[in-house]
Amino acid sequence: MSASTQGNAERILRIAGRPNERQKQFFASRARYTAYGGARGGGKSWALRRKLIGLCLCYPGIRCLLVRRTLTELKANHIAPLLGEYGEILRFSAGEHAFLMDNGSRIDCGYCDSERDALRYQGQEYDVIAIDEATQISEYQFSIFKACLRGVGDYPRRMYLTCKPGGIGHAWVKRLFVDRIYRDNEDPADYSFISARVFDNRVLCDADP
Repeated sequence: MSASTQGNAERILRIAGRPNERQKQFFASRARYTAYGGARGGGKSWALRRKLIGLCLCYPGIRCLLVRRTLTELKANHIAPLLGEYGEILRFSAGEHAFLMDNGSRIDCGYCDSERDALRYQGQEYDVIAIDEATQISEYQFSIFKACLRGVGDYPRRMYLTCKPGGIGHAWVKRLFVDRIYRDNEDPADYSFISARVFDNRVLCDADP
């Protein structure tokens, strides 16, 4: 359930679904970098969308970035579901490629299929960055997004990643979030990992045992 205020009237938006225990841990994380990874079908993308919406409602004017490897994947896995789930409080600007809220919050939608794509984000500032399927991007691309996690407003500065084993980014994701091997410029306290299992997702298991 999410609430938004417009003028003096409060609107309540009810969304079907209840988070499982791993999703609750993901929602509660306050680490600068939180990775939610593991099995396919663990409900990671569902949780990622709700985390972004919750932050946008709680912090008017916050600026978020939602990234997937390709635009086609982004449309199918996030843009269409967000419009279906939160169309009452979101409007999508095709020109800006962003979701906008009446309270000034926004979720920019981006893709990163190559290092050239990553360079388009250099110099940009975001309060929150969400990378879906982070193991599909390189560590260099990840470093570009890390540099974008900054700003002057009184907002949380966090990055949320979902991932599953394999892909070009498998090694750096495993190093940071599973093996917890850090370099001199990396603070272990900044990194949190939540393991996802398909059996955590009771809705999927019940629908397709």
